[in-house]
Amino acid sequence: MFEVRWHGRGGQGAWTASNLLAAAALRENKYVQSFPTFGPERMGAPIMAFTRVSNEPIEIHCGIYNPDAVVVLDPTLLRAVPVLEGLKPRGYLIANFRGKPEELADQLGIRGKGYKVYTVGATDIAVEILGRGITNTAMLGALVKATGLVKLDSIFEVLKERFPGKIGELNVKVVEKSFNETRGYGV
Repeated sequence: MFEVRWHGRGGQGAWTASNLLAAAALRENKYVQSFPTFGPERMGAPIMAFTRVSNEPIEIHCGIYNPDAVVVLDPTLLRAVPVLEGLKPRGYLIANFRGKPEELADQLGIRGKGYKVYTVGATDIAVEILGRGITNTAMLGALVKATGLVKLDSIFEVLKERFPGKIGELNVKVVEKSFNETRGYGV
């Protein structure tokens, strides 16, 4: 089983990204869970969402405390919340960050500690293609590049179903560009 914790802010689509990943995995005949954690948060408040993907039935029904991957949609959250908390050894940190993954590893004090760090300028990509800084689909592309958890084609199919027409096509472009521009360290 592979567990993902998504960190975003209310309105950035972290839970939507979790659901899209789950739908893509389901398309590949995998077992999935997708759920958020938030209370009376407002737009812009930090939130988390979770995704489990497995080749076997998932028997547990609780929060994810030791994820295999952490995906950070908003770079301000890298310092605002403990995004690395519980991340498994050799786990993936996939962040919306303009700099190189080595720079992020240095800033967080995790260089040489065994984590796989991936970065992509997701906000820039989203603004360029969508005209707004909604980074969820860009980070979905980065997650697929880093982990290979699902096939890109599965992501494209669920995007086109969820967002028919031009919006779906634009989001496919966001995922493709993000996938191609994601860089990794410690891999």
